[in-house]
Amino acid sequence: MQSCPYPIEALLPHAHPMILIDGVTGWDEMRIETALRVRADMPFFETGKGIAAHIAIEWMAQTCGAFVGLEARLAGLPPKIGFLLGTRAFRSNIAWFAEGSAITIHAEVKFRDNETGAFDCVVRLGGRDMAQATLILHQPADVAAVLASQGVSLPS
Repeated sequence: MQSCPYPIEALLPHAHPMILIDGVTGWDEMRIETALRVRADMPFFETGKGIAAHIAIEWMAQTCGAFVGLEARLAGLPPKIGFLLGTRAFRSNIAWFAEGSAITIHAEVKFRDNETGAFDCVVRLGGRDMAQATLILHQPADVAAVLASQGVSLPS
């Protein structure tokens, strides 16, 4: 895998504090790896517990978003909004990720067409698999039309 030339803020159409991963540690045309350190100032952190394991689904989704955001940046385009359509077979071997935990998230493309993709994702702590799932993601060509079909309009 190669290093990423962009900070995570350039790859996701999010703003802090909702960017939950710290950065990309490696990627190639089919895979990406991101990392984060669990901190008390992070969204979803609970004092004395850390971050609940189910938040790993969002870490996985943002990792997949970073993958397509990186592809966009390399093509000279900005990252676009995408949607998590579903999570299949989520499993976790841990209930909470403790403060200070150094987490890596791996995502590998299993299927893609023009707008939809499936990624196999694994969250690792200390080199051990702690959570895994397959995520189904959708990045429509016309986000405004999708949102309008649900009665939502983008701000001008």
